[in-house]
Amino acid sequence: MRIISISVLALFIATSCNNKKDTISKPDFIASNIDSTIDPSNDFFEYANGNWIKHNPIPGEQSSWGIGNLVIEENTRRLREISEKAASVNDKPGSANQKIGDFWTTAMDSVKIEKEGLTPIKPLLDKINAINDIKSLVITVGEFKKIGSSTLFSDYVGQDAKKSDVMAYQLSQGGIGLPEREYYFKNDSTTIEIRNAYVAYITTILKMSGDDSTQSLTAAKNILALETKMAKASRKIEDLRDPYKNYNKMAISDLTKMSSNIDWSGYLNTIGVKSKDSVIVGQPEFFTALNELLKSTPLSDWKSYIKFNLISDLAAVLPDAYGVASFNFNKLFSGAKERKPRWKRAIRMEEDAMGEMLGQLYVKEFFNETAKQRYTQMVDAIKDALKDRIGKLTWMSDSTKEKAYIKLATIKSKVGYPEKWKDFSSMEIGRESLAKNYINSRIWWHNYEYNKLGKPVDRDEWGMYPQTYNAYYNPSNNEIVLPAGIFTVPGYRDEELDDAVVYGYGGASTIGHEITHGFDDEGRQFNEKGNLVSWWTKKDEEAFNQRAEVMVKQFNDYEPVKGYHINGKATLGENIADLGGILLGIEAFKKTNQFKEGKKISNLTPMQRYFLGYALGWLDHSREEQLKNRLMTDVHSPAKYRVNGPFSDVDEFYNTFNIKKGSPMYREDSLRVKIW
Repeated sequence: MRIISISVLALFIATSCNNKKDTISKPDFIASNIDSTIDPSNDFFEYANGNWIKHNPIPGEQSSWGIGNLVIEENTRRLREISEKAASVNDKPGSANQKIGDFWTTAMDSVKIEKEGLTPIKPLLDKINAINDIKSLVITVGEFKKIGSSTLFSDYVGQDAKKSDVMAYQLSQGGIGLPEREYYFKNDSTTIEIRNAYVAYITTILKMSGDDSTQSLTAAKNILALETKMAKASRKIEDLRDPYKNYNKMAISDLTKMSSNIDWSGYLNTIGVKSKDSVIVGQPEFFTALNELLKSTPLSDWKSYIKFNLISDLAAVLPDAYGVASFNFNKLFSGAKERKPRWKRAIRMEEDAMGEMLGQLYVKEFFNETAKQRYTQMVDAIKDALKDRIGKLTWMSDSTKEKAYIKLATIKSKVGYPEKWKDFSSMEIGRESLAKNYINSRIWWHNYEYNKLGKPVDRDEWGMYPQTYNAYYNPSNNEIVLPAGIFTVPGYRDEELDDAVVYGYGGASTIGHEITHGFDDEGRQFNEKGNLVSWWTKKDEEAFNQRAEVMVKQFNDYEPVKGYHINGKATLGENIADLGGILLGIEAFKKTNQFKEGKKISNLTPMQRYFLGYALGWLDHSREEQLKNRLMTDVHSPAKYRVNGPFSDVDEFYNTFNIKKGSPMYREDSLRVKIW
C-alpha cells in the first residue's frame, strides 16, 4: 500500500517542462529542497530533502510533517468548504447535501455535545450493566461491533482468498487496546511507560463514566492483565504475512469445537451472518486461548473491558473531556503536542461516516480529467516496463514467466473515482446528536458489508474514497486503485510538472509500487483471478525467496532509533514494492522525450530529477514517539529508509550520482537486492 500521494510534489516542484517548453515559470523546489552540505553518497534522503526539513519544523498538532501532510491539509480544507456549503443550502431530506450538512452541524455543535454528556449512549451502557453471563456478554459484544466498537476478536466480510468470487465471513485475532502485541511484552523504558499510561487512561475513562476511583484502578489493572493474555495468544506482525498459514477454512458448526464458551449461533445471528455454512479463521489458536479466558476471567472484568472500549471508541463524539483523555494517551504514539481543532476532527469523523458521499462532491469540484488521463497512460507505461523486465529475468523459468505475463496483463487499474457510487439513501443522519449520527453511520456500514454475504463480488467497488490520500493493490481483485486525492496539486497545474519528477514520484512510488505488490512476497501467491493458488515452479519460488531474504537482512540492519530496528520480514512486501516501483519508473521514464533530449533543469539532469522526484515523495520528518510506534506496528519502513534502502540496490542510482565504494550509500553488488 502506498501512503504518499502523487499530487503533492507540485507543492515543491513547478517547472514547465512537460515536453512542451523547457523554461521555468515557477520556483523549482526540487532544487531548493536540496541540502548542498550533504553528499548524496552519504545520505541521499537528507541531500534531497534536508533544506526543506531544516526550515519546516513539525507543527504542534502533528506527529510528523512533510509532503503528505500538506496535501492532507489542502484536502481537509476543501472538504470543510463542501461541508459548510452543504449545511447552508437546506437541501431536500435524503440528499447528499442534507446528510453531509446535518452531520457537520452536529459535529461542530460543541455546546450541545457537552450538555448531553453520556445521554446519547446510555442505552448502550445499560446493555453492559445487564450482562449476567458469558452468553449475554458475547451477544452484547456482537451488538457493539455493529456500531464500531470491537472487542474480544476481529471479524469481517471479505473475499475468500482461495475463491475470490465469493464473499466469506472471516475471523481473526484482535481485542487488544494497544497498537500491537509487542507493546505488552517489550521491556524498554518507553514501552513500560506506555503500559503504565494505558492503565491510567483506562482508569480515567471508567471514573468519568461513573465508577469510583478504587474500582476504576482495579479494573484497569485487570484489563491490562487480560489483554496481555490475549496478546500472548496472538501471532506476531511478521507472521500475519503468510496467506496460507492465516487461512483456515472450517464449517461454522465446528466453531464450537474451537471455542465452546462462545455462543456462536447467537453471536452470528446478532451481527447478521445467516445461512452460511463455512468461515475462514485466521489464527485458530487465538480463539482456543480466548475460550479459556472467557471461562477463567471474572465477568466483572469483562464488563469493565467492554465498557472501557465502548467509551474509548466513541470518545470523539462525546464531551470534550473524553476526547482530551484519548488524545493525551495516544500522543505517546504520535508525539503530537496539541490536539487538532474541532473542525479537523469533524472532517475526520465525517469521512469515516460518509467518505464516498463527500467524494462525489469532491471530484465534481477538484478533479481534473486531463490529469486522470495522464496517470492512466502512465499505468500502461509501467506495466509495459514490468513485462520487459520479466522477460529479462535469468532466475525465472519460461513457464512461470508466461503466467506472470497473464497476471500482469489482467491487472485492472482504477483511477480517480468509482464508475458507480454507493446508495446512501438508507443512512439516517439528522440534527439530533453527533453520537446518534455516528452510530447510525456505523450500523449502515456494518449492514452494507454483511449484506454482501451470499452475493456476487462487486469488482467495480472501491475500498477507498476519491479524496483519500493513499493508493492500494488488492490481490483478490488483481487491481490497483489510485483515488483522485492522490492527484491533488495545491496551487499548480498538472501540466507544469516535468516528466522526470512525475515518473519518479508518481510512476515509481505510487503506480509502480502498487503494480509490484502483485508480485511481492504475498501478492505473488495470488493468480490473475485473485485466487490464492501456486502458479510458480518450486525452483522459481526458491529463487524468489532467496532474493527476498537478502532484502530482509538489508532492512533488519537499519536502526532508525537506538534500540528499534526495522523489522525486515514484516516490511518485506512494501520494501519489494518500493524497489520494484523505482526500477519500473526508470524503464518507463527512459522512453519519454525529456529523458531522450537530456536537457538539464536547474542544473540537474533528467535522471537526477527522477531520483530526486522519488525522494520528494518521502519528504518527511517525524517525532520520535511516532517513529518508535511505526517501527513496532507498521509494515512500511520509515520514509528515510524507503529512499536510501532501495536506492542502494539500484545500479542506475550509482551511475547517476557517482556513488563510490566505501561511501554509506554503497552496497557490494553481491549484496544488492535483485528481484524484479
